[in-house]
Parts: sequence; C-alpha cells; structure tokens
Amino acid sequence: MLADKSILITGGTGSLGKALTKHILTKYPNVKKLVIFSRDEQKQFEMAQEYPHDKYPQIRFFIGDVRDFERVKRALKGIDYVIHAAAMKHVPIAEYNPMECVKTNIMGAENIINACLETSVERVVALSTDKAAAPVNLYGATKLASDKLFVAANNITGWNPIKFSVVRYGNVMGSNGSVIPFFMKKKKTGVLPITDATMTRFNISLQGGVDMVMHALEHAWGGEIFVPKIPSYKVTDVAEAVGPECEKVVIGIRPGEKIHEEMITSSDSYYTYDLGKYYTILPATHRWKLDEFITQFNAVQVPYGFKYNSEENTEWETIEGLRELIKEHVDPTFEV
Repeated sequence: MLADKSILITGGTGSLGKALTKHILTKYPNVKKLVIFSRDEQKQFEMAQEYPHDKYPQIRFFIGDVRDFERVKRALKGIDYVIHAAAMKHVPIAEYNPMECVKTNIMGAENIINACLETSVERVVALSTDKAAAPVNLYGATKLASDKLFVAANNITGWNPIKFSVVRYGNVMGSNGSVIPFFMKKKKTGVLPITDATMTRFNISLQGGVDMVMHALEHAWGGEIFVPKIPSYKVTDVAEAVGPECEKVVIGIRPGEKIHEEMITSSDSYYTYDLGKYYTILPATHRWKLDEFITQFNAVQVPYGFKYNSEENTEWETIEGLRELIKEHVDPTFEV
C-alpha cells in the first residue's frame, strides 16, 4: 500500500506519531519518504537519534507549525499521504488558553486541508477524539469543528481525487499525558488522586490507533469518521491495577471533564454503520453511492437511537487484564 509513497505525519514526534513511524518503517521499508512535521525541535532531535539517516534514508524531519499555512504547503510538496496528528489536547490547558487551542486545532486543520488541495496529496487521515462527540470542553469542541472541516473538505475537491477521512478513538494507553503514566508517577508518593469514583473511559493501545489510521488510509472512500470497537475501564480499576497499596483520594473532576466519554451519539445513529471491526459515521452528503459502499464493506446500519459510550459499553477491562496491558504496552518492567 505504501510502496514508493511519500507520507507526512503532522505532530510526528508525539506518542502516536512515533508509533506510526515505527510501524511504517518496519512494515513498509520500501516507502519512498516519511516526513516528520512538528514544532518541537528537541523532540525532533531526540527522534533523529533513533532513526539515523544512514540507516533510515527515507525519513525527514521538518520543523513547522500547522498554524503556518505557507510552511505547511511547502512541507506537502511531493507528498502522497498525510496523517494529521498535531493538536493541542490537554483539556485544562485548552480551557485556560482557548484561542491557542482554536488556532491549532481548527485553523491548523483548515491549513492542512487547503495546502493538501493545492498540492498533489492523494489521501488525508485526521485524528479525532471521543471528546469530540457531544463536547463539553473547548478541546472537544475544537476537534468536533476539525472533524466537520475534514469531512466537508470532500465536497470542495472538484476534479481533485483526494480523499479526506477521520479516525476517532478514546484514551490511548500510555500516551503522553494519559492517566496510566500519571498514576505510575504518582505511585511513588503513596497517593493516587481520582477525579470521580464512577468515572469510565475507553481504552485503546498505540498499535490499535496505528491500525485504525492504516485502515482509513487504505479503505476510506472519503468523509467517513471511523470508530473502533474497544473496551472501557473504570478509573478506580486503573488505580488499583497500578498501585493496590496506594491510598486513593477523590479530588473532583477537572474543568471541562466528563464522567463518561462518548464516541457515537444517538444523533449520529442515522448515519452510522457497523463494518465489523469498526463503526463508521458516514457524511450526510458524499460523492459516492451508498448502496455500493454497503455492498463493498458488508456495512449494516445501526438501529436509530444507537449510542456508543464508555459507561454502557459491553466490553470491560479487568484489574488483572490492565496490569498485563501496562506491562505489554507501557512499562515492560511493571510487576504484574
């Protein structure tokens, strides 16, 4: 699929960007070029030590900000596929610095779209979040706006065969700023702060996120929002898995935080189809025929009023299972 293709990853020095880089270079060594686009020079320097040019001649490091249209456009010259992972994602920071979040997550998305339309990019996959479904915080609202921009971009391509799609998922296990690394650091103090004893979240591994992106790159027809079928966990179970000996103190939810997360709301159900491994929310208007899409993917429309949230999920992580996953995906030295 990626043979002789040039790929650019925005936010390429983040957790998912690095996982995508490792996956692509391992599975597709004949990729023509892989460009890591981000604004953090220190992270780029460190990543370049992991991928020296003499051993990985395909990789390039490109300093830039998605807020800067001209820089984005220059970076996209000669690129075939774009994976848009750059975002301002910390909920409390976004609440306190709202316009900075808007500039990166919304205006940055628009810059990516316009630059792709003006270059030779063939496919674009944008990363979303469960917080974009019925958002209650600014981060979620900006990602919902970003999702809408990428979906609608398929309607303004004209003669251009480019395809834009979105992948939406929950908490990535072990990613920067997520709850498991946070608890593992706090474990040393003997106290684990829990925002709410009833809180639940979706859980996906970094590889699961990578697999979704690759699926969308290969199979998207344009305008889909792909949603994985993944388990939930209780935050109290994560705390017990990480530090059974620790005191658990309830401190209250942070500004803009939900008790439970959603990935598909009941309002989305009219456009939502079950593809087997994934759900997909289809665009209200599209350039392709719905009956052909249904036939191609054996798609089954979900019942009207269907919703997919972390509280009412049918699949759950256990404390023992979480410990195994932490050892596998977060810290190999973790004692199960």
